[in-house]
Amino acid sequence: MIKNKSVIALNISVFLLMIGVGLIVALLPQRIMKLSASITEVGLLASIYAIPNVLLQIPIGNLSDRWGYKSFLVGGYLLCGLTGCLYFFADTPTVFLGGRFLQGMAEVPIWALAPALLSRQYTSAKGKFMGIYNASLHCGLAVGSLISVIIYRIWQGNEPFMLFAVVSVLSGLLTALFVENPDQKPGYRAATVDAGNIWSLLANGANLLVFFGITLYGAGYGVFITVVPAFLISNKDVAQTTISVFFAIFYTAVGLAQLLSGTWSDRRGRKPAMLFGLLIAALGLATFHNCKYPFFMGLLALASLGLGIFCVSSMAYLNERVSEAVKGTISGAFYFFWGTGYFIGPLLLGKLGHSENWAVGFSGLAGLFMIELMACLVSIKNTTKALDVD
Repeated sequence: MIKNKSVIALNISVFLLMIGVGLIVALLPQRIMKLSASITEVGLLASIYAIPNVLLQIPIGNLSDRWGYKSFLVGGYLLCGLTGCLYFFADTPTVFLGGRFLQGMAEVPIWALAPALLSRQYTSAKGKFMGIYNASLHCGLAVGSLISVIIYRIWQGNEPFMLFAVVSVLSGLLTALFVENPDQKPGYRAATVDAGNIWSLLANGANLLVFFGITLYGAGYGVFITVVPAFLISNKDVAQTTISVFFAIFYTAVGLAQLLSGTWSDRRGRKPAMLFGLLIAALGLATFHNCKYPFFMGLLALASLGLGIFCVSSMAYLNERVSEAVKGTISGAFYFFWGTGYFIGPLLLGKLGHSENWAVGFSGLAGLFMIELMACLVSIKNTTKALDVD
């Protein structure tokens, strides 16, 4: 019963938080462009957010292996609440970027530690339950994006940011009341974080190749959150309502892909899922920018499905290649590389967009996805876990 109570609370908490994030994510690029009219600074929204992911993911993952996941999750939700208050009072691009940094810090445990907790509770169906959690996360983002279409007509100022603060605190309370840390088995001992432990995670060639793919996944995710909306506004002349619909499509596609591909990879193996995700992500990225509405929306949805499929299958692949003592650390490493891509990708594509080299940026990223696909096809062995729901 405790196990079920925890997983339900985890999914409800992240769903509520991400409704709040969905409310504000389409508003942030608009606020930056209104205050600075700079696509480069819009790209910084993703890059600034990614800095804490690069700096904090592995240390927090290792600390949670030693001290438990719950306190870090609760702290992340409460810090999100503080971020919402900062956004509410922001009136310059610098303050918004500072809030984005704080939000990145707050979401470090929320993205990484809940999957680690679930992988220890549901060892033989980790892909399924990681997929459900990530689907809850992205469904919340989709719902928030759809609600924002109405909210933006009612509230013209920074009021959505205060609503984000309220749902963040509510999610923290639910986590504090109902989520339990996994029981530690006799003889359990978490590894301490040091250069040797980190190197042992990276030294394996297959792991390193998957981490490179995760870096590309982070770059693609960051580009979709910031640069693609800026491209649609500046080159496709779409309205703010269309941007909100785009975010809803993106989050729904990513969430649906994660929900289905987790179980699929549990049954059929991680490698086929990773390869398929890379393929359709590359196809969508390489072609959408040359198409008109509504065709570019369909291609963006295709690429979003690919990102979601690769995310869950690669996360499960890495998780089952390490011992129970470093589940949090490997999840931290996943988001360390994700954050690296999230930082670099939008920054580079934002600069290319500023010089009107959109095709080079989007096609180049798609090409890197295809290179990763070929490398994984040749180098990575498949892993299959029988589906056995705990």
